[in-house]
Amino acid sequence: MQKRSRLCYILNMKFILSALLCLNFSTSSADTSMSADEFESYTNGQTLYYSQNGSVYGAESYFEGGRVHWSFLDGNCLFGTWQQREDMICFEYGPDIEIQCWQFFKDGDRLIAKFPDDELSAPLYEASRAPTPLECPGPEVGV
Repeated sequence: MQKRSRLCYILNMKFILSALLCLNFSTSSADTSMSADEFESYTNGQTLYYSQNGSVYGAESYFEGGRVHWSFLDGNCLFGTWQQREDMICFEYGPDIEIQCWQFFKDGDRLIAKFPDDELSAPLYEASRAPTPLECPGPEVGV
């Protein structure tokens, strides 16, 4: 009986330690923001569709050289660039729009984007991705 109790104790401890290690591993990747190289490798040549609070938020196409096209999926696009600043990825869409800096985290097979040091803003979640860019015909395109 004593051997059995000891064996159960060892097996339980191994299970608990394994569970804690797995939990630590899965949260650590979501706790470390992506570097510029990681972000570029993940996004280049892709269009990522983002959601916020379960609703569609917008999409962004990522091109070589840090170029991007952003849309709230309303038929209009913003053309800009991104660059790394400290542990953030910052997007610039021209002189009339404030620079937007985000921290990107890998969570399994999707991205999470958060405004740094802003606990009140809901994060953006990658909802889907496509290898084709957004259709951005340009402002006031008509017949």
